[in-house]
Amino acid sequence: MQKKLMIVGVLASSMTLGGVVGCASTDNQNTARGAAIGAVAGAIAGKATGNHKNKRMVIGAAVGALAGAAVGSYMDNQEKALREELSGTGVKVHREGDNLRLEIPSQLTFEINRADIRANLYPVLNDIARVLGDYDKTLLVISGHTDDTGPYDYNMRLSVQRADSVSNYLAAQGVLPVRLETQGFGPTYPMVPNTSEANRAQNRRVEIHIEPITES
Repeated sequence: MQKKLMIVGVLASSMTLGGVVGCASTDNQNTARGAAIGAVAGAIAGKATGNHKNKRMVIGAAVGALAGAAVGSYMDNQEKALREELSGTGVKVHREGDNLRLEIPSQLTFEINRADIRANLYPVLNDIARVLGDYDKTLLVISGHTDDTGPYDYNMRLSVQRADSVSNYLAAQGVLPVRLETQGFGPTYPMVPNTSEANRAQNRRVEIHIEPITES
């Protein structure tokens, strides 16, 4: 509790200072707010991924947290918005309890052995970023996956690079970087057995896991 209060206090004072300096325009206020959040996040969590507790504390301090029945309603509305925005794109929206999972197929994401985003994925990520901007009380875990062809270590690196590419693009579209985590699983978690080229294509994918920030 003491650590959480310290984080909230530092964040509040940083954002207040930013607001004084940047009160001339909304853009300046948003820039200061993002810088303050980033500073606090760096102070307590560094660049390490997987530290959900610290990230949740930072996001909660910045934009608030959800409690009780509000969690389900919030995620219901976000799910509906995502399904509407992504209708016809090929992206699958899965509901898993109070979490959401976006499954982005390989034909939208990357060429074989490449980590740069395909041009036809940009509009899809723009749609996702738009919804995420409206529903900011969430933590996003972006995971990259490959098939089993090629060396294991290479596939692990490639899957991380692909997840990072998606994360960086979402951040460029205004999603706060502190909300984003990346993971690379290589061929570890195939959707289907790697027994044919069609199956391998399904396993080459990126997923975005969306988790609500709740009061502890």
